[in-house]
Amino acid sequence: MVDMQIRYQGHLRCEAIHGPSKSSIFTDAPRDNHGKGEAFSPTDLVATALGSCMLTTMAIVAERKAIDLSGATVRVGKEMAADPTRRISRITVEFALPAGLTPEQQQLLENAANHCPVHKSLAATVEVPVTFRWG
Repeated sequence: MVDMQIRYQGHLRCEAIHGPSKSSIFTDAPRDNHGKGEAFSPTDLVATALGSCMLTTMAIVAERKAIDLSGATVRVGKEMAADPTRRISRITVEFALPAGLTPEQQQLLENAANHCPVHKSLAATVEVPVTFRWG
């Protein structure tokens, strides 16, 4: 188990401290939900976690197979729904990946991305369209 502590700072802001490293991040409520929007919102972090998990999972497989993923990026976009309750309804994921990989290598890495733990942890009601752009 990895331990994290979250402290309420006031004004709809929290500080999250990662137990093992003691590094910290802040969250704010978004502007459309009574906050200042001066930091990631908790739901922004869910989308960010998805993108970074997918890219990290690809990198683990790439490293194992001696595939160079240098310069790879991922962009995530998060959409909220309000009905029946406020929730994440869609996270769009767009990869920009290096050229020069074989179709088999590309498929291997795409499969890895789509099986990352965060992706598998999201509710089935969250749409997750994923685009891979190679080269």
